[in-house]
Amino acid sequence: MALLTAIGALWLACGIQREKPVLAGTAVGASESAALHALESEVATHPNDAARRRALVQSYLDAHAPGLALSAVEAAPGDVRRDRAVEHVYARALLEQGRSADALTVERQVLAACALAAAPSAMCASAARRVAILQELVAFGVEDAQAHPETSAVAYHNAIHEVRLVRQ
Repeated sequence: MALLTAIGALWLACGIQREKPVLAGTAVGASESAALHALESEVATHPNDAARRRALVQSYLDAHAPGLALSAVEAAPGDVRRDRAVEHVYARALLEQGRSADALTVERQVLAACALAAAPSAMCASAARRVAILQELVAFGVEDAQAHPETSAVAYHNAIHEVRLVRQ
């Protein structure tokens, strides 16, 4: 009888559990949540569309959910994963997950693909800047930039600091 009473009390204390959105408690509002749900549906119905996959990954990153962003890329078919734009946002997700060395490797692949492209793009310029910053982070031994903000700031400033010598 005591056992049944204890189980009943525990059951009442737990209450009813309902389904909750994964991104609850983040910066995602109602309209952003609806847009994110629509993107998830589009990617589910068109898994080989690299542009949609990149948009979904970027939305996850904007919602401060880099783990979901990583999963979205890692679950993609091979040709989608190798898309230059998808790799670029994947590198950012790796960086936000505290994996600077892995992010550097992926971003270098993006930069190599940019070198083969006929015309440079804004994404290629962004990749070049990110490679410089990631090289500094890795040189300082920083895997998680968010865990070491002071060292990350120094690495950032070292990477963007440009000196030009003018010969007179």
